[in-house]
Amino acid sequence: MELSLTSRTDGDFEIIEVGGEIDVYTAPKLREAIVAAVDAGHTRLIIDVQKVDFLDSTGLGVLVGALKRVRADGGSLDIVCTQERILKIFEITGLDKVFGLHTSIDEARTTQPL
Repeated sequence: MELSLTSRTDGDFEIIEVGGEIDVYTAPKLREAIVAAVDAGHTRLIIDVQKVDFLDSTGLGVLVGALKRVRADGGSLDIVCTQERILKIFEITGLDKVFGLHTSIDEARTTQPL
């Protein structure tokens, strides 16, 4: 399955909406989108994975790398997800304690960075 990516700026936030599968083949596309956003000066990212069907360790690695990068610049990276199977991946890996996980973009926007 293909990966779809849509980026938009909303105030202080760069919102990247992701759909499809994030795996070893498609994760580089996600990495490129995140790097482009950070290189453009965006340090408050919201990654919306509501339409993601599959997320593997490569995809998680991209998200962790992005989080480290924006935090180094005093920024934040929040994830919007309500799908149980994707949330379970964050819980099993302990990343639910690392990322801000939210049920909507609006909720993610109102959260202050750590």
